[in-house]
Amino acid sequence: MSSLISRPAESVAWPPGKRAAACFTFDVDAESAVLSLDAAHADRMSVMSHQAYGPLVGIPRLLTMLARHDVRSTFFVPGYTAVRYPDVVRAIADAGHEIAHHGYLHEILTGKTAEQEGAILDRGSEVLASLTGEAPVGFRAPMWELNWHSPALLAERGFLYDTSLMDADHPYELQGGTDGRLVEIPIQWALDDWEQYCYLPDISGTGLIESPRKAAEIWRLEFEGLRSVGGCFVLTNHPFLSGRPSRAAALEELVEHVASCSDVWVAPLREIATHIRSLGLQPRSITRPDPADF
Repeated sequence: MSSLISRPAESVAWPPGKRAAACFTFDVDAESAVLSLDAAHADRMSVMSHQAYGPLVGIPRLLTMLARHDVRSTFFVPGYTAVRYPDVVRAIADAGHEIAHHGYLHEILTGKTAEQEGAILDRGSEVLASLTGEAPVGFRAPMWELNWHSPALLAERGFLYDTSLMDADHPYELQGGTDGRLVEIPIQWALDDWEQYCYLPDISGTGLIESPRKAAEIWRLEFEGLRSVGGCFVLTNHPFLSGRPSRAAALEELVEHVASCSDVWVAPLREIATHIRSLGLQPRSITRPDPADF
């Protein structure tokens, strides 16, 4: 019978004067998020235009907004997006933001073999490295769906961190295979704009599109909750959604508030992961439920 590994105390030492950390992250899915579901969606001109809004309009607006508040972020870029919009990826990097891995065609990894998944990781890394001059060190699984073999594949390829799991308020060291390890920076569905804004007929969403005020209220409440426990606030936005004017304005109010909190360290995930690695935390693993116990 399998058993859960005891969890270490949920606290980490942040840099001097800081009680919590925060990062505003962006998934630059563009067309890849839809094409990965069905290549036939390429024939749907309106759907493709909806996704293209992200790199064409959303990202320039969001980069300008982040610069106003001197906030550096992490952008997760599928390899196909980088191939289709190389100048956009270069603009993100030139603005001082981190470029991280988000698959090649935003492939949902569920059911992928280790060999298939490894090929996706290698293909995406190669494209991003060709544009930025260095291999990405951060990974976010499309739809936040890791396989049990994913941590080992990432560790073997030298990734520093992953941000796809949801079992903690604080970053921790995740065992990645026999000898490897990753910093895990937890996320959660409440801190994602897809659930608030995304509606594509026959593809995603229910048709209920929330007010940016409601979305920002949810995110601010989550931020204050994580701040109170010394956690790490990681917000996930998609430029084709949160790059729209009213949504970007509401997001900017939240960015301004978080950046104004002197006890919160706002940084790209790479810097947060590097800090966590420096603490020398004991790595832990997550135990897969055993069907024999069901």
